[in-house]
Amino acid sequence: MRKPRLPLGRGPEQGTRAVRITRRLILLIAVPLIVAVAFAARALTPATGQVVQAGRLTEMVQTAAYAGELTYHLQRERAAAAALQASQGDPDQLQEIVKATDRSIARYQRQRDGLTRVPAASAAALTRIDRDLDELSSLRAQALSGTGALSAMAFGYRIVVADLIAYRDGIAQADGVPADVADHIRAAAALSRAREWVGQQQVTVARATADGGFTPATQRAFEETQLGYTEATGMVFALGPGEWRTWLERTLAGPKALAAQRLADEAGRSSPGQKLDLSARAWQQASSDRLHLLRSVERRVDAAVLDTVKNERTSQLWWAIGELAAVVLALVLAVLIAARLGKAMISRLRQLRNAAHEVAHERLPREMRELAEPGALAGTTPDEIAARTAKPLGTTGDDEIGEVGEAFNAVHHAAVRLAAQQAEAHERFAETLVGVARRGAQLTSVMTSELSTVQREELDPARMEVLFALDHLAIRMERNANNLLVLGGYGRGRVRTADEPCTSVIYAAAQQIERFGRVSLGHVDPAIGIAARAVDDIAHLLAELLDNATRFSPPDTQVGVAAWQLWDRAVVQIVDDGVGMTEERRAELNAKLAAPRADVGGVRSMGVQVAARLAARHGVVVELRASSGPGTIVEVTLPKEVLVTVPRYEARVPSDGESGQREQAVPAGQETEHTELPAADEPVAAPAADVTRPAPAPAASAGA
Repeated sequence: MRKPRLPLGRGPEQGTRAVRITRRLILLIAVPLIVAVAFAARALTPATGQVVQAGRLTEMVQTAAYAGELTYHLQRERAAAAALQASQGDPDQLQEIVKATDRSIARYQRQRDGLTRVPAASAAALTRIDRDLDELSSLRAQALSGTGALSAMAFGYRIVVADLIAYRDGIAQADGVPADVADHIRAAAALSRAREWVGQQQVTVARATADGGFTPATQRAFEETQLGYTEATGMVFALGPGEWRTWLERTLAGPKALAAQRLADEAGRSSPGQKLDLSARAWQQASSDRLHLLRSVERRVDAAVLDTVKNERTSQLWWAIGELAAVVLALVLAVLIAARLGKAMISRLRQLRNAAHEVAHERLPREMRELAEPGALAGTTPDEIAARTAKPLGTTGDDEIGEVGEAFNAVHHAAVRLAAQQAEAHERFAETLVGVARRGAQLTSVMTSELSTVQREELDPARMEVLFALDHLAIRMERNANNLLVLGGYGRGRVRTADEPCTSVIYAAAQQIERFGRVSLGHVDPAIGIAARAVDDIAHLLAELLDNATRFSPPDTQVGVAAWQLWDRAVVQIVDDGVGMTEERRAELNAKLAAPRADVGGVRSMGVQVAARLAARHGVVVELRASSGPGTIVEVTLPKEVLVTVPRYEARVPSDGESGQREQAVPAGQETEHTELPAADEPVAAPAADVTRPAPAPAASAGA
């Protein structure tokens, strides 16, 4: 069962809503942690951006490799188309080359579709390439049909290849590209440009052989290709690594490359208008071999650039991962340290809270109840009792929490000491009450004995009625003395040995009140009997309830009493026709009846306290209920522990007209022929020496 929380005070430092210390500590840790995460994210942003840029650069370089392959196939297609237009080629060969070019275009476009962000120059080149590839079919149609000028057709292919090379060269302008990688990319683009100059030279010489020799224009174009090739290879040597130069020089030093160079030198020595003494087929084969050799070097260069970019991307990725791991590790360590410290603090605070809850709701109330019991001090002083109680909290440290724990222990010690002092004061007061009650009981016993002697010798009816009234007054005085005994925690000294019918107990209760004539006995189950040990206390309890009912109801009304058996218990019901009470007042009185106070209580509520203590002593349940009409219903539930079964009999209820005659009136103290209660002249309370403490009473809810 969850313990109730202590009510929280509202101070000027508190907000409109209380926040638990655990949440406060979490916020105390979370706020700087969030700030740290934000700064860490900001610090990791450049590294993450570099990784993303390296990934994009890798994609662009891979696309550049496919673009280099496409330029090679376009150069082959251009050479075959030029040869066909010059009546030096084969249409079937051109068709085969076109199919290879289309496959290269498909691979390039798949790779190109994966690009997300490229530099502006490369993006413009890609747009032109897409447009040029769409117009490539018209160039092929011209070559196959033989229509159109050779120069126009060659220029169309030249535009497409130039855009592909421009894309490769524009990659170096991408964001975040290291300077050395940018130089390698430009060197690879320069190598592609050198190959393109060789391809243009191939077409120029093929055109010159078809025309019978160079014209001034074709001569200038041929010289331009030689100059462009020299500049492009020079850029490769200047920007590329040394091994690239080695690859290129070794490749161009082979027999095929030298043969192509010799033919190119021979063509270069020709003058305009002079017939070229070159075989068209030999030139086509030699120049194609030279292009193939340059393409083989370009593949190695593209692979080297791609490896460099991938290594750079991997390096950036691991660097970012390292930074992220360092940040995460630092945050985890910070969280663990804060959690460890916070856990220890929260644990100590929870220990303090649990101890406060235990003291407030279990331990201190239990100690208060124990100290409220009669004889709880047992001769010890309040200081000894306070010192004997264990501290709620053990050693809690030397910090502020430990100081709070020590202060809490001091408060508990002071509370127990104060409760012991109050118990000591109550015990002394109870002893005073018991002493007064004993003396009153002795005097009442003497007065009752004297009245009995006078009654036996008196013959005058008028004087006899006065004696009866005095006798009844003595019985009431005796009840008041017994009330003081009950409040003092004592019981009657006399012990009964015979059980009594419930009817007789109700008669005895009516004898003890002032307005006994207004009590009307209804149906009472004749089988209900009260155990001997509880007869006097049940009669005393019913007397207090009947006295209250007659006091707070109109004098011309009757107070009804009835009793019946319910399985293993019996219910006595008292009904009056008074003004009743509010629901709040009835709930308050029921609470007092269910849980009697440990102290004496107020004089005005003495009857309620006496009834509550007597009920708790025997496990009787007393409850006030609302009536359907005016007044209040009191239900007294007698548990099976105080019930016995008695033989059935016919009890005579005295009438109002008989209340003044001693032999018939119940208040006179003499019993009817069916009751065995003592006469009024027999003392109800024993002498002071015979008054003893009652045995521990069963719980108030027993038998309910």
